[in-house]
Amino acid sequence: MSGDGEEDLPAFVALHGAALRASRVPARYWESLCRKLRGEVFDAGDYFGIMQVEEVDEEEEGDEEMEEELKKKPNPGNEPCFKVIVTNENGLQASNPNSIFLIDHAWTYRVEHARQQLLHVPGLLHRMTNLMGIDFHGEIPDEGSIEQVLQEMWKYNQTYQLSQGTAEEKVPVWYIMDEFGSRIQHSDQPSFATAPLFYMPQQIAYTVLWPLRDLETGDEVTRDYAYGETDRLIRKCVLLPWVPNEMLNVNCFTPEPSDEHYQAILAENKEKLPMAINPPVYDKDKIFKVFTDIQQVLNNLTHPRFVFTDNEGEADILYNFSHFKDYRKLSEERPEVMLNQFPCENLLTVKDCLASISRRAGGPDGPRWLPRTFNLQTELPQFISYFQQRDRRGEDNHWICKPWNLARSLDTHITNSLNNIIRHRESSPKVACKYIENPVLFHREDVGMVKFDIRYVVLLRSIKPLKLYVYDVFWLRFSNRAFSLDDLDDYEKHFTVMNYAPGVTLKQVHCEEFIPLFEKQYPEYPWTMVQANIFKAFAELFQVASAKPAPLGICDYPSSRAIYAIDLMLKWDTSRDGKRIMQPQILEVNFNPDCDRACKYHPTFFNDVFSTLFLDETDGCHVTCIV
Repeated sequence: MSGDGEEDLPAFVALHGAALRASRVPARYWESLCRKLRGEVFDAGDYFGIMQVEEVDEEEEGDEEMEEELKKKPNPGNEPCFKVIVTNENGLQASNPNSIFLIDHAWTYRVEHARQQLLHVPGLLHRMTNLMGIDFHGEIPDEGSIEQVLQEMWKYNQTYQLSQGTAEEKVPVWYIMDEFGSRIQHSDQPSFATAPLFYMPQQIAYTVLWPLRDLETGDEVTRDYAYGETDRLIRKCVLLPWVPNEMLNVNCFTPEPSDEHYQAILAENKEKLPMAINPPVYDKDKIFKVFTDIQQVLNNLTHPRFVFTDNEGEADILYNFSHFKDYRKLSEERPEVMLNQFPCENLLTVKDCLASISRRAGGPDGPRWLPRTFNLQTELPQFISYFQQRDRRGEDNHWICKPWNLARSLDTHITNSLNNIIRHRESSPKVACKYIENPVLFHREDVGMVKFDIRYVVLLRSIKPLKLYVYDVFWLRFSNRAFSLDDLDDYEKHFTVMNYAPGVTLKQVHCEEFIPLFEKQYPEYPWTMVQANIFKAFAELFQVASAKPAPLGICDYPSSRAIYAIDLMLKWDTSRDGKRIMQPQILEVNFNPDCDRACKYHPTFFNDVFSTLFLDETDGCHVTCIV
């Protein structure tokens, strides 16, 4: 490498060192990698070749070992079968600092854009069908071929996500390596390792490939498709897209996690639990100083018993947008200061925790008011067993994969493909929730029967005793297209969150207008009865969430108060006595929800909230006590 290349190395390492260390790329290769990236040197062709492999005929007096080997190395996709081998006459030495190679990416995309890109990007469908061994002879993209690629791509997909940027920019990116990279087969004893690397100067991602041992001419290039996974059962699950396996013998019950699981979450969140304090007592005409960074509160709280302060140190109430961490210090130094959150409330607001605490109400299957949910990080074998059992019984198997802790339907995907769900686990921690295949629909005159969800704001006044209120006004969100169990990537058919999607119609119906329309469509289901069941589900949820001491439950801190938004849908179900019922399904609980619509249509909203939570005065505040 030339002198100026050596000067470039510290700058390259400053930018990419952390990523290279995380991917365990040996430092001896970094200088050569820097040079190859800067010069866009793709020299893998000098060392490797792609070989087509004939399938071994079972009638032949075959070498059993060879057959076993072939079973271990399934080819992603269909016939014909390919493998990559070392063709350089001198072989390849792992100690050689130049033994690192760049693999280009044939297709980079976000899942929600895949279908449109296959339809509209010239040549893309043709290249993907070729790469995956799918028959496609036409020039014009057809639905059948696109559907096959969307199914098969989960055997080829790799993923990365950007660590900086907006929530949208951090949504995982999926990519398919070029023909060379995509034909590197799996082995439990791989000869090479690969890792994605985002090259900052060009803002391009490549895959880097390096040997794990010395190889001779003719040796096969393999990688471990379950790289880093050591547990045998989990490896079997992770490799299922390439090595089909029945997991029906795995018990699909998901009991509530151990106490240690909750202790680990507390430690990971860096939350310090408060000391025990006596409930603060205030003069009944005290004016409270409020410190807040939430614009909606600053703009809309006009109640005479609250004034704003810019000095956090003199505040009586801290109403923060971001999560508060050091409750211990607050409880020791300023126990009388109230705040708008509870220690350990993430047990409600993070989706995997919500599912695990809810099992206290309904056993391992969970309660009737929560869709069956699996944590894909910790309950993957149970999920696969459950999926395969449903499949065998011919039951609906549509699932929705959601990140543990993202809102607004970001990185959320509906699918009935097991391979798809298993692979989604690699991009970010996710839960798989049973998709509601039989939702209660609402008739929109302009569209037909559409999905809708309902948002209630609940106010948690205290844990011991449990005091929970619900705001009397609720909010509705509607899909824009008639519901059917197809076109699973059609956002406007399957999702209801339209207020963040540019150029998308947002249908608004006020709750007072909605109730008579709903009752006209469903005369046997008066809204008071439906809502009573909804409130019963809320009450049960908060009872189980506070049933155990922190960190196994929400912490009983007398100075805490909170508001949450609960999103739910209604589904058709059968009661124990055989009647057709509308069963509430809690979808998520949101911390510090966006109250823009609430303030716009109900200017007293924050006066009502503050009066209920901090003054214990509920008269005329449009709230109903449900616990």
